Amino acid sequence: MKVSTVPQNQTAFRTSAPICRLPKNSIRNTICQKPSESRRSGRGSLHCMSAAAVGIEKEEMLSSTPDSLLRERSAESEGIRGRFERIIRDAQNKICAAVEEEDGEGKFREDAWARPGGGGGVSRVMQGGKVWEKAGVGVSVVYGTMPPEAYRAAKGHTNTPNGASNGASGGVPFFAAGISSVMHPHNPFAPTMHFNYRYFETEEWNGIPGQWWFGGGTDITPSYINEEDLRHFHGTYKRVCDNHDPSYYPKFKKWADDYFLCKHRNQRRGLGGIFFDDLNDRPQDEILAFSTEALGAVTESYLPLVNKHKNDPFTEKNKEWQQMRRGLYVEYNLVYDRGTTFGLKTAGRIESILMSLPLTARWEYCPPIDPTSPEAELVEACTNPREWA
Repeated sequence: MKVSTVPQNQTAFRTSAPICRLPKNSIRNTICQKPSESRRSGRGSLHCMSAAAVGIEKEEMLSSTPDSLLRERSAESEGIRGRFERIIRDAQNKICAAVEEEDGEGKFREDAWARPGGGGGVSRVMQGGKVWEKAGVGVSVVYGTMPPEAYRAAKGHTNTPNGASNGASGGVPFFAAGISSVMHPHNPFAPTMHFNYRYFETEEWNGIPGQWWFGGGTDITPSYINEEDLRHFHGTYKRVCDNHDPSYYPKFKKWADDYFLCKHRNQRRGLGGIFFDDLNDRPQDEILAFSTEALGAVTESYLPLVNKHKNDPFTEKNKEWQQMRRGLYVEYNLVYDRGTTFGLKTAGRIESILMSLPLTARWEYCPPIDPTSPEAELVEACTNPREWA
């Protein structure tokens, strides 16, 4: 039997409601002004404010998408900041166009927003498409100051920066630009994919020297193992890595396997890919070139797999398993993901931060798994990572 929804007699949870559509009496007390014209035309505006967030800086929704999210300083636009922004804005356009073409029906909603402390972003989300249940591609360029605990979230450090424990006041001056995406298909045999590429700077603060680094990666989360798919995906990124440094792929593949470990489950979120962070061991231009090529390989590595499996027949059991794997995806993103925790600690735009969550997910109490089943094969591969390229 082929199905396309979660069975009515089973429990599933919507993890992301439509943006700002809550009743007037809602405990969030969200106030919304709907766009006067189509968001896709770039006109109109949407203003949302949660009463619970009045005490923090709240993003301002923009009526049109700006050409640049940088400060109006020529040095910034011509330097590494401007180059990286142009790369990620161009990638957002190309990837969204390719995904819409593959889906055939779904369209991305676009929201542009400004951060009062500096910068802003462009979020594009498709919900309820023909192929993808939910897909999001977000770009952000933000700057200002951040508390030391947000610095630790960005760097993945557990120690306090020098000066923060000596009564130093104020926040750490920073600049961060990045593109992030997660795509959740309807079909359980079509994998979920995530990518994130970012550039980060801090300025001198209380005796701490300024720093810069790149981070990012692309990874895949199937519900069922297809070895040909995994060889294609990992092989694509091994080739990208080898073009820049033969040591990159084995190092970044292991880094992904370690980083995406959901510790309380002792399982990886998926079947990996590449991941790197705090990368500043060679000239900026060299790392920028690598990040650009890796970002450019997203559609080549992923869309052929979706095209291959989007019409595969599947059963209720297959769909339930996909929903349970998405439950683990939610757990990982809210507990361990560095970008999510950084966004929450810096009062970022909540809809953009949680864009990565699937539209639906499922949690069962002690679900039985046949040790000879394809489901058990996936769990084994997520517990003990394998080599695919």
